[in-house]
Amino acid sequence: MNDIQKPVCLVLGAGAGIGGHTAKRFAAGGYHAVLARRSDEEGLARMVAEIEAAGGSATGTLLNAVEDGTIEELVERVERDTGPIEACLFNLGAQIGNRAFFDTPHKAFELGWRMTTFALFRLAQAMLPAMVERGHGTLLVTSATSAMRGNAGQHSHAAAIGGRRMLCQTLNAEFAPQGVHIAHVVVDGPVDAPDTLGRLLGDKFEAFKASKGEDGVLDPAALAETYWHLAHQPRSCWSFEVDVRPWTDTPWWNDNPAPTIDTTAAEPGFGRANESP
Repeated sequence: MNDIQKPVCLVLGAGAGIGGHTAKRFAAGGYHAVLARRSDEEGLARMVAEIEAAGGSATGTLLNAVEDGTIEELVERVERDTGPIEACLFNLGAQIGNRAFFDTPHKAFELGWRMTTFALFRLAQAMLPAMVERGHGTLLVTSATSAMRGNAGQHSHAAAIGGRRMLCQTLNAEFAPQGVHIAHVVVDGPVDAPDTLGRLLGDKFEAFKASKGEDGVLDPAALAETYWHLAHQPRSCWSFEVDVRPWTDTPWWNDNPAPTIDTTAAEPGFGRANESP
């Protein structure tokens, strides 16, 4: 099977974390991966080379998703020159770090919306018609805790990510009955991603990961398996929204600490320990 006959997985936001590992996973599964990112042409070429060295096929392109027409041109070019887009991961983010409300400029707030919500809208308008015509396809969308709960200092990010979640809901309502699987993935925890969290923390990144303990930070390669599973669910059992987090993290909806378990006080016959007061 040559590359032109392979199904295509398009990844927007193909950094060294979630996006890059998802591209690798789909390439390993027989897809041609198209990796798009805003900058670092050298890093992009390195990821493409790693996929090819592992026996997969991939191409890479630099893309400024905020510029008019860029997403639309990419989708058209891939469909025309590479093959039908069977799966797409929208992995663009616009996390600018914690900023007090009055320290958040209008430009920064608007940029968050353009990167996080409007870019997804443009992608869907460009890509979904072909998927609908073929009667199948998957749009995977990376999201964050801010889609579910706004925190102080996250005004731009929470507004943009919250809008992304609502947009995904409307896309799912309209296009799932037409054969297109929309999946919104809430990443509820820190990710071992040098291009995002690593850039925000700088030289504190490694110390932060060490402080979280073994498996205390989301492994993007493991998360890629979740994306792979979502893209291959039977349509009789589609997931719209899933959330993922490290095993040691408290879920976003529960700020209370986990109950203490007294393992010495198990009642006979019940097969579990009693919770201590």
